[in-house]
Amino acid sequence: MIFDKRQQSTTKLHIWANRIFTLLVSLGVLIQVATPVMAHHMNGGVTPDNWLTGFLSGLAHPVIGLDHLMFVVALGLIAAGSLAGLAIPASFLVATMVGTIVHVNNINLPVPEVVIALSVIMTGFFLFKKLQFSPLALVSLAGIAGIFHGYAYGESIVGAGMSPLISYLIGFTFIQLAIATGTMKLAELINEKLAHSNWSGKQVLGLFVFGIGAVYLANAMIA
Repeated sequence: MIFDKRQQSTTKLHIWANRIFTLLVSLGVLIQVATPVMAHHMNGGVTPDNWLTGFLSGLAHPVIGLDHLMFVVALGLIAAGSLAGLAIPASFLVATMVGTIVHVNNINLPVPEVVIALSVIMTGFFLFKKLQFSPLALVSLAGIAGIFHGYAYGESIVGAGMSPLISYLIGFTFIQLAIATGTMKLAELINEKLAHSNWSGKQVLGLFVFGIGAVYLANAMIA
């Protein structure tokens, strides 16, 4: 019995050692590629001037920005384990549109990149530690984070006309809804299939999301 317990402890130690090693390697790669990706601009940084370029830029921005992408994925995973469900990403999506409009109207928010990085770190930590919050708290926090993520999205559309602005809002709302909903449904399916196992995929991804947030926070602090 004692031998079995020691063997189990050793196995768990090896599993976590592998996870940490994978995280460190991933962070190293991220640090190498993060600088050009953090620009978050499509079309060479040119402001969209028609509905099509506005829509395509809206589709691209939440995907080419790893901080935004991982946050939306994390929201989907959190929604899958909460009574609030889709209300969590919905709150975020509405708030991102508000944040973009705030930026377009030249209203400045304090240290947006730092707040965004902290929001990514927070969601990663939430998943890793399997923390539980009330549905109202999760919806509210998603909304607050959404304002800052949306403010960052607004940088690419400042100075554009009404048509590209509207299509830009539609583009990034559509892609984020697809990512969050798809992640949520996939997580629910996996949880259902592996309900009686010790599957810790959310924790592993949470650790990875936490690491991405840390990289972006370091970059924001240096900048």
